[in-house]
Amino acid sequence: MNCVYILYSAKLNRFYIGFTSDFDTRLDFHKNAESHKFTAKAEDWELFLRIPCANKTQGLSIEKHIKKMKSKTYIENLVKYPDIILKLKDKYK
Repeated sequence: MNCVYILYSAKLNRFYIGFTSDFDTRLDFHKNAESHKFTAKAEDWELFLRIPCANKTQGLSIEKHIKKMKSKTYIENLVKYPDIILKLKDKYK
């Protein structure tokens, strides 16, 4: 299943945004990341949000959109106001 996911680390107070077609494998990868990977900087990554996508193209477009916003507030608002997610899915059909 294609999805955009957002992980949060309280230790770093940072979000990590990604796309995958195999979420469980990808999450395991992040939790066991090698030392040179960004997600290896913390061991407390937790799923903040997962957005199911219709296909890879939609998922990559939504991921890119969220990353371009460069805003913690925007990411937090995705949970607070679910209509934003619906609009993103509609925009990137």
